Amino acid sequence: MCMEKTLWEQAVDFHGHRCMGLVLGYRVVEAARQVFGERDVDEEIVAIVENDNCSIDAIQALMGCTLGKGNLIYKDYGKQVYTFIRRKDKKAIRITLVDRPDENRDAVRNIRKKVVSGNASAVEKELLKTKNEELIANYLSRPLGEVCQIQEVDTEIPEKARLFPSVTCTSCGEKVMEPRARLRDGQVVCIPCSEEYTRGWGIA
Repeated sequence: MCMEKTLWEQAVDFHGHRCMGLVLGYRVVEAARQVFGERDVDEEIVAIVENDNCSIDAIQALMGCTLGKGNLIYKDYGKQVYTFIRRKDKKAIRITLVDRPDENRDAVRNIRKKVVSGNASAVEKELLKTKNEELIANYLSRPLGEVCQIQEVDTEIPEKARLFPSVTCTSCGEKVMEPRARLRDGQVVCIPCSEEYTRGWGIA
């Protein structure tokens, strides 16, 4: 008999491996579902994320907020902060991660530095795996309030994703969405080709 996978297992399948970043995203999803009670189906729930780490995959897999649907908006702030908005009633919450001292987390960080630098022994590599799994288990089992802080906020609701016609870049010949096209010497070009502009310096 095939057992249905848990939400955590679904997140791991989507992401490809177990890691702390994914755990934190999973707990953020738990907090969002606690408020909204469901995953998104058709852009009704919007997620605004302020980092591009592993946590975002849990949000895509479990909340249905994805780049492809246009209801996952990425802001490059480098912050572990997540805002969720429900369009129909304009309800919005901002979720931040609670920073709590954890000796196991510090141990994992120190050993990982040695592994990444190539200076770790085989024993230390195995220790990193063990410590990392202990840390994951710890964060999965903690009360949600010890991991996430939820705050209701007033925020502007982003418009739904729009469809635009494509135009052809006269430089590379590839299609580009019309609002992203540029003009170079009076010709329509894509952004990468527009950046080739040199003002003539270096031309023989």
